[in-house]
Amino acid sequence: MTPLTPARFARLLGWCGLGWLVAAGLASLVGSTGSFAAPASSDAWRFRLELVVVASLVGAALSAAGVAYQSVLRNPLAEPYLLGASTGASLSAYLWRLPAIGAALASLHPLLGAISQPVMAFGGAVLAVAVVFALAMHRGRIDPLRAILVGVIVNSLLASVYLLLNELIKELPGAGGTMSFLVGAVQASLSSGQLLAATVFIAIGWMALLSVAPALSAAQLGDDEAAALGVRVHRLRWVALGAGSLVTAAAVAISGPIAFVGLICPHAARLLVGHDTRKLLPVATAIGAAALVLADAASRWLGHADRLGVVLPVGVLTSLLGGPVFLWLLARRER
Repeated sequence: MTPLTPARFARLLGWCGLGWLVAAGLASLVGSTGSFAAPASSDAWRFRLELVVVASLVGAALSAAGVAYQSVLRNPLAEPYLLGASTGASLSAYLWRLPAIGAALASLHPLLGAISQPVMAFGGAVLAVAVVFALAMHRGRIDPLRAILVGVIVNSLLASVYLLLNELIKELPGAGGTMSFLVGAVQASLSSGQLLAATVFIAIGWMALLSVAPALSAAQLGDDEAAALGVRVHRLRWVALGAGSLVTAAAVAISGPIAFVGLICPHAARLLVGHDTRKLLPVATAIGAAALVLADAASRWLGHADRLGVVLPVGVLTSLLGGPVFLWLLARRER
């Protein structure tokens, strides 16, 4: 691999930050009325800024997780939603909102209540991924294509469990609505503890992925080739999957399972910087953050009375755009 000096890495981060700032600036000009204008009050600025921050965190986390899953499984179709991590985390986050769990923990200490939400979501994500990989094992190795197919089935089962619970329990206070747990939505009603906990967990997982980025690049060559280069493939796989599940869980805990961001953004980053994970991870993270910020702004723009008249959850837009791209990637892989 080409040496990546600290100066080059700093320049790469600078360009990534600049791209995100441009997208965030454009998105901050789109209000709830669907028009492009600067907000008239400080409260409106605060509301838009919170939307930009939450969308950036979620998009960056899902895109980084997509890089980890695709690299360690050597499958361009792998991403948090298709492997069941997003839906498992979403179901666990929904269960956390039961008064007997989340409210009880929050009554002990507000910080404990905020931290317990991503922790419980992380447990659901890890459990879902573990089930997918256990069923996708073939002769002691994970079959990447089988993992995708099993992940789709696990996703469907978990979504059915959520719908059943939602019918039995009905809407929970502060849950963000049924749609937010099915397709995902950027919420601006988070507590400062929830936002802080999600940021910390995403930062920890992202730094863990960055630390194993050179090994992830080698792992894309194959298990035998990576082992010949000194990479402990089995250990790397679980570190990458654990870190990817952590950032996924933290994102889903505050947004719900937003699909296809973790699939499309890593591919877009590869068109710019290639397959070197050391460059791919920060570029894909920036693209994911910018893409979800713009998608959330687009949903607000479409919600104007002269257009759709209703603000769609951002997960609806990502699914509408990501579905055709996924089918194209699947057809290209089969060819």
